[in-house]
Amino acid sequence: MKRTRTLGILGLAVAAVCAATVVPPPTAAEAFQPSTRASVIQYLTSLTGNGIVSGQHNKEPASQPAQYTQQVKDITGQYPGLWGGDLFFTAADAANRQRVVDQAKTEWRNGSLVTIAWHACPPTGPSTCAFDGGVKSAISDAQFQQIITGGTALNTTWRQRMAEVVPYLRQLRDAGVPVLFRPFHEMNETWNWWGGRPGVNGSAKIYQQMKDYFDAQGLTNLVWVWNVQDNPTANWASYYPGSSYVDVASLDVWYKSFPSSSDYTQMQNIAGGKPIAIAEMGKAPTASLLTSQTRWTYFMIWSEQLRQNNTNAEIQAAYFHPRVLNQGEVGLP
Repeated sequence: MKRTRTLGILGLAVAAVCAATVVPPPTAAEAFQPSTRASVIQYLTSLTGNGIVSGQHNKEPASQPAQYTQQVKDITGQYPGLWGGDLFFTAADAANRQRVVDQAKTEWRNGSLVTIAWHACPPTGPSTCAFDGGVKSAISDAQFQQIITGGTALNTTWRQRMAEVVPYLRQLRDAGVPVLFRPFHEMNETWNWWGGRPGVNGSAKIYQQMKDYFDAQGLTNLVWVWNVQDNPTANWASYYPGSSYVDVASLDVWYKSFPSSSDYTQMQNIAGGKPIAIAEMGKAPTASLLTSQTRWTYFMIWSEQLRQNNTNAEIQAAYFHPRVLNQGEVGLP
């Protein structure tokens, strides 16, 4: 049952009280049992136009996979309805991937959806790397074409790279934890090695190949989340890998604080009836956004941006908005 929340003149006072109140964990009836990807897709589809799940990303270090989620709890008295994590890229964080998996299991049991991204290192170098010069780097078009062409040395290396994370995702499958999996995010951008290549043999192709490979590995728990950034000059549709490869179409909002009405329309047009989501944002959504763009199914605030880019009052107003669903309010079919 959804908790009653008050907005308007008393909103900040209520939020301040709740921020200082210890909220009990979800009851057994509210917490999630082992489930399937189909249940999450069905839930997000039913949520479209009716509500939006709150989310918080947790970036490195992997040894602290819930540090920013805890900040949400400290500010609002509630946990997000969506926990965000990463499979990471540095040697230290790759060595702690098990911590990420364990946290994902805990968050699911407690009644939050789970989303995981992967800032993968390019197969032109070692399997672990720094962000600058590694994840954030450029490779040549010729190298990229070798990566997506079966039988080449770079394609073989890339398949080995993907194989390294399969056991972690299998653990979540075996635990009955569906994962909103968001690889190759912001593929219309050029800051990363996989992005900025439109068309059938571009960035969409490596996404397709990963899905085909992970499907072949039996990772039936993955809900595939396609993602672009709100670059106003990019034709987002030219990066779309096709309906059979996408379960959720998502947007990262960094060029501006909130999606514009044209961003909102473009995402719906690309999604073609599939759920849409705001996968990264720095600002907590406002009441204006939440009531005017009602088809977003979840939002996720990015790690340190939670406190660096928002006041406590802004965060509380978002979490206590009547359309927003937090942990304990998310109900799967």
